[in-house]
Amino acid sequence: MISADVEERLRLVVVTDAPLAAPRTVEEVVARALEGGARAVQLRNKGDSAGDILALGRTLRTLTRAAGALLFVNDRLDVALAVDADGVHVGPEDLPVAAVRAVSPPGFLVGRSARDPDVARRAVREGADYIGCGSVYPTSTKTDVGDIIGLEGLGRVVESVEVPVLAIGGITAERASDVAATGAAGIAAVGAVMRAADPAAAARAFLAPFHR
Repeated sequence: MISADVEERLRLVVVTDAPLAAPRTVEEVVARALEGGARAVQLRNKGDSAGDILALGRTLRTLTRAAGALLFVNDRLDVALAVDADGVHVGPEDLPVAAVRAVSPPGFLVGRSARDPDVARRAVREGADYIGCGSVYPTSTKTDVGDIIGLEGLGRVVESVEVPVLAIGGITAERASDVAATGAAGIAAVGAVMRAADPAAAARAFLAPFHR
């Protein structure tokens, strides 16, 4: 089980997306979100080369360390280890959780995407520290989300495991309270932060329901 401190930092995971951040850089948006209280960042730049992801990862590692925030890398265990990230997030097409756990250092965090309670339970048995669950709402930031599971589907996954469950997919600040009411430990946000005119204010709005 992860510590209470880590779970608290998972209340908002800012997931990067360079096209959505433009014309600003990912680094600029992340820095503002961290100023707003975000304490976890997931580097997810689909289509970038390993070298580009590595370079951005090193910059984000510096930013997150200064803010006391966690850094995760999506899919790429090799990059996560190379930049000394806190963890990696894997999906159904990536390395199995057990394989990641077998080669990762002590204290390294492993997240797994799961929209089905059985899949979530299996991931936890293999060593997943948290579950990313969605898409809760329709979203335009990811094309392979499958069926929308809604708050009910999210709640079923939350009830199925004892590790933190992070909701993802189409979640806005206005919807954050409904998400928190399911028992989800936090939210992973892409477009609502990357596109925000004021990423710091967006981060604060996402965190507010979890601080009540």
